[in-house]
Parts: sequence; structure tokens; C-alpha cells
Amino acid sequence: MEFKTLRNIENSFRQIRLYAVVFAIVCLGTTGYAVWESYRFAREQRKKVYVLDQGKSLMLALSQDAAINRPVEAREHVRRFHELFFTLAPDRAAIESNMRRAFSLADKSAFDYYRDLSEKGYYNRIISGNVQQRLEVDSVQCNFDTYPYRVRTYARQFIIRASNVTRRSLVTSCLLVNSVRSDDNPQGFTMEQFRVLENRDVETLERQ
Repeated sequence: MEFKTLRNIENSFRQIRLYAVVFAIVCLGTTGYAVWESYRFAREQRKKVYVLDQGKSLMLALSQDAAINRPVEAREHVRRFHELFFTLAPDRAAIESNMRRAFSLADKSAFDYYRDLSEKGYYNRIISGNVQQRLEVDSVQCNFDTYPYRVRTYARQFIIRASNVTRRSLVTSCLLVNSVRSDDNPQGFTMEQFRVLENRDVETLERQ
């Protein structure tokens, strides 16, 4: 009888220990989950930015990693340079204004190419011949696996004269490096080693 009593007491202690261990594990699990949820909630809240709209109302904005948008900004930077550099009007002031804005997006290699064209009388012929030049960028291919980023741009160039319109195929290449953002360079890139790989006539259409 005494032996059975001792065994019952021992089994009771085992059950109590088991319950205690299970209870401790449940408590630790609950605490860990609560802490993890708290950190997740705090992280989500830090992404929210409240903007005061002219002192009247609060608007909710969401922040995100700036690096996510860098590929988009890089392509827009290159596209903007080409539109400024290759879209020309038969007006010297307009040409020089476009060039100044384009030069803020690139290094000296772009100016060297402009100077070569200028010395060959390219811009004088545009002005004297009342020629409009328009550019349409088809694609901007950037390799973001290595730095500086290698870029190749494919575009169509339209030379519009009074009698005809000439379409050219334009292919350029450059290296893209990170730079300081400014009003003149909002994307924060600089184009280096700018080169024109192809600039050839594709077709000429007579104007009616």
C-alpha cells in the first residue's frame, strides 16, 4: 500500500513537471510572437509619413527604399539627356539652352561631341536651312550588375525639312555613375564616356 502511494506521488510530480514545461513553452511562444508582431508593426509604422497640406490637413504618404527606383531613374536620366541633346530647333538660343541643360547630365565627353559637330558646321546648317530635329527614344538598356552602369540607347531621329522628312537610326553608349541630386540633375546620375555608335539615315519621305 505504501509502495502504491509513493508511485502515485512520483507520477503526480512527473505530471506537474510536464504541465510546468508545457506551460513555460506556451508562455515563451506567446511572448516571442508578441515581440515579433510588435517589431513588425513598428517597422510598418515607420514607413508611413504624414504630410501637412498647406497647414490644413494631414495626408498619409508611404516611404520606401530609394534604391528600388534607381533603375527607373537611370533610364529617365539617359532619356532626358538624349531628348535635350538631339531635339533641335532652327534657333541658336534654343539650341544653346538645350545644350546647357544636357551638359548638366553628362561629363565632358558630351561637350566634346557637341564641339565636334559645331566645328563641322552642323548647327549652322540647321539654323540656315530652317531644319527641325526631333528624337524619339525606343529603349534604354542598362546593366546594373556592374558599376559604373553600362548603358546603350536606341532611338529614332527625325530631320524635318520643308521638302522632306528623314528618319535616322541612332545608337549611343555611355557609363552611368551616381552623382549629387540637384535642380538641374534631379535623378542624381552623371553620364560618362558618351559615344554615338550609329547615326545613319533609314528613309526619306517627301512632304506633301
